[in-house]
Amino acid sequence: MKNFPIVCVGGSAGGLDAYIRLLKNLPADMGVAIVIVNHITKFPTLLHEILPNYTTMPVDLIAKNLMIEPNRVFIIPENRDLHVQNGEFRLEPISKPCGWPDVITVFLRSLTRHWDGKLIAVIVSGYDGDGAAALCDIKAVGGITIAQQLSTALRPDMPVSAIDTGCIDFILSPENIAQEIMRIAHAEA
Repeated sequence: MKNFPIVCVGGSAGGLDAYIRLLKNLPADMGVAIVIVNHITKFPTLLHEILPNYTTMPVDLIAKNLMIEPNRVFIIPENRDLHVQNGEFRLEPISKPCGWPDVITVFLRSLTRHWDGKLIAVIVSGYDGDGAAALCDIKAVGGITIAQQLSTALRPDMPVSAIDTGCIDFILSPENIAQEIMRIAHAEA
């Protein structure tokens, strides 16, 4: 089954606070896959060790050819681009090794080409503007786009860049993002 919604939560600096606040408010059985794309390049991610403390959903560090399943949280490993194909995650060497990474943009664009289910793109706290360049593409395929409310973001650069695209449907706190995801998931069921 590859027609369930995927929620891509893209963030960076300050993102951990948003991920925790979001996951604490999501039920484990809403039928969506949560993919956290944190653009880290230099250090190993620890999100797959930290976030299980805040959700009852299984939390997996993405490995080669891991199947995408609902009611799970998936974490991108550091220094990789993430793609989807045939219902599986595909990891590639990072395409932009210098400067600010664009791993969120890469993943969102892959979703627009290779995922049949509903797409929800969420941009939370972080530096730079990763993800913003793909938000209009998400909307073009019928997806929903959400930016973290600036006053709730520790580093608002990424949400500001997302809002500036003009392709954001909702600007919400992490707790209200969780409510909107649940609303969309129930509408899809």
